[in-house]
Amino acid sequence: MMAIGIITLAALSRLVPHIPNFAPITATALFAGIYLPRKYAFIIPVCAMLLSDLLIGFDWSSLGYVYGSFIAIGVIGHWVRAHRAMSSLLIATVGSSLLFFLVTNFGVWANPNSWYPRTLAGLIECLVAGIPFYRNTLLGDVTYTLGMVGAYELIQRKIFLSSSIRGVPDKSV
Repeated sequence: MMAIGIITLAALSRLVPHIPNFAPITATALFAGIYLPRKYAFIIPVCAMLLSDLLIGFDWSSLGYVYGSFIAIGVIGHWVRAHRAMSSLLIATVGSSLLFFLVTNFGVWANPNSWYPRTLAGLIECLVAGIPFYRNTLLGDVTYTLGMVGAYELIQRKIFLSSSIRGVPDKSV
């Protein structure tokens, strides 16, 4: 339940003014893949994104690319779950950020109304044009991912420690 609350807060944070491209999209998908049971790991973050997109507005031309990469990032989160280490989390965060950048910029290029020619040179031009926006995306992804994972782990440890102190046995044993 706590993981769903963190995902909901992250999705709602998209509604407050923020630095352009400094958003919790990648972090939300990665976090869900790490902490939610497999059957909820995709549906809950997608629903949270849909709800916030309803309020922000949809970019219909890139919707499939955004949500497709969002789901792929959830799969990467499952990999982190199996390889619990700070290095795995950092590699997954940077890799997920890059995946989102490449997939969504490919979507911009592939859009029939795109101003980029549908050639390899046009794709490269599109990707290069997106690089200035990627800095904030990467910074946001790292900040939100570390913040969400850190908050969850800290709260979990605090709950575990306080229940151990009171003599309540750990249910995970």
